[in-house]
Amino acid sequence: MIEEFKKEMMKRYEMTDLGFLHHFLGIGVIQKANSIFIHQMKYAKTLLEKFGLKGCKPVSTPLIANEKLKKEDGSEFADASLNKCIVGSLLYLSATRPDIMFSASLLSRFMQNPSKIHMGTSKRVLRYVQGTLDYGIKYEMGKSIILIEFYDSD
Repeated sequence: MIEEFKKEMMKRYEMTDLGFLHHFLGIGVIQKANSIFIHQMKYAKTLLEKFGLKGCKPVSTPLIANEKLKKEDGSEFADASLNKCIVGSLLYLSATRPDIMFSASLLSRFMQNPSKIHMGTSKRVLRYVQGTLDYGIKYEMGKSIILIEFYDSD
């Protein structure tokens, strides 16, 4: 039935069958018999290089436990445009990385006038990404749970 549909679509519209999807809008796609794994490994590596954190020491959590970020925290102001670039990049990365979604959205609250503490927290999230480059989302047939997993070439 699928093959018949493809043939009919090719007759009506100018298109070709390119086979399995491998990349789409910077998102890598790995399809297997019963699962699909989506990731942004290449994009994450590019971010680390862009913001000067390639090869940095990774951390195990994106945020420090019990640390409260405040609008007025008493520290100096940081470069707002650089912080906006970092946070915007993290928000795009969160498309396949729900583990950083909270951190990125929290940091986005302070994009207007970021302090050195906010910038340090943004860089900490990037250091977390350094240690979890191979994370993504795996959708398995028959399961309704979305899993955050690392890339496994098997």
